[in-house]
Amino acid sequence: MAELSVKHLLGIKYLNENDIQLIFETADHFKEVINRSIKKVPSLRDITIANIFFENSTRTKLSFELAEKRLSADVINFSAAQSSVKKGETLIDTVNNILSMKVDMVVMRHPNPGAGIFLSKHVNASIVNAGDGAHEHPTQALLDSYSIREKLGDVAGKNVVIVGDILHSRVALSNIFALKLQGANVKVCGPKTLLPKHIESLGVEVETDLRKALNWCDVANMLRIQNERLDISYFPTTREYTQQFGVNKKLLNSLDKEIVIMHPGPINRGVEITSDVADSKQSIILNQVENGVAIRMAVIYLLASKIK
Repeated sequence: MAELSVKHLLGIKYLNENDIQLIFETADHFKEVINRSIKKVPSLRDITIANIFFENSTRTKLSFELAEKRLSADVINFSAAQSSVKKGETLIDTVNNILSMKVDMVVMRHPNPGAGIFLSKHVNASIVNAGDGAHEHPTQALLDSYSIREKLGDVAGKNVVIVGDILHSRVALSNIFALKLQGANVKVCGPKTLLPKHIESLGVEVETDLRKALNWCDVANMLRIQNERLDISYFPTTREYTQQFGVNKKLLNSLDKEIVIMHPGPINRGVEITSDVADSKQSIILNQVENGVAIRMAVIYLLASKIK
C-alpha cells in the first residue's frame, strides 16, 4: 500500500505532491463511507487519539472527533481551559502525561507557531497540527484543495484568489503551499496593512483591487478578519473594509464569469461576504465542511498505518 512520506502532519510545507494525491484518493473512499447509512468502519479499532485544544474551535474540533469516531478509534478530548495548564504545567509534561495513558496519536491546536513541530521532537506519538497560531492549518488547506478538485475537476492550472486578513491567517499560508504544490495560480488580495511583507517570495501575486482579482479567478477563498489577533488597528473601520474587500451578490453578478466562493469559517456575515453570497449556489462552504471529515479521516488513517 502507498504511504505518506511523513510520520506527522505538521504543515503542508513538509508534504510532497504524491502525499497530497494519496490523501485525496483515500478521502474519496471515506467520502463514500460517510454517505452510507452505516457511516463507520473498523479501521482504527486499536488506536487511541487525544484531541488537545489550547485555543477555541468548533468546526475543526467536531470534524476531527467525528473523523476519529467514524474510523472506530478511541477518542479522548482535552481542553486547556479546564486543565492543569492553568496551574503552570508545561506543554511537554501535559502531553507526556496523556501519552502515559497509552495514546497513539495527538491532534493539537495551539496559539504558538511551531508548537506541533516542537512537540514532535520531544514525544513518541504521531502529531497532527490542527492549527498553530498564525503559522499553518494543514487539514484546512487539504480540504479546501479537495473541494476545488471536487467542484472543478482539478486544482492544477486553476486561478485562486485568497481575500482578506492574509497577515494573521494560518489558513492562507497552508493554502498557498498546497495550491502551489498542485500547480494552481495564486493571488492574494486585501488591505496592504494585512498583507505580509515579501509574500511574493512564496510564488503568489498581490492584487489590491478586489474586482480585478475576482474577474481573474476561478475560485475566491474569503477569509475573516482575525479580530482576536489584531493588536493594533489595521484599517479605519469594519464598514470601510467591507466596502473595499467585502463580496456581495451585486458584485458577484457583475463579474465576467461565474466563480466559486469558499470560506474556511467562521463567517462574519455582512463583513467579508453577505448572506446572499454565503448561501448562493456559487458557494461551496458547506461542501468544505463535509469534505473536512473525509480529509481528516484520510489523514488519521494514513498516519495510523505508520505507527509501529
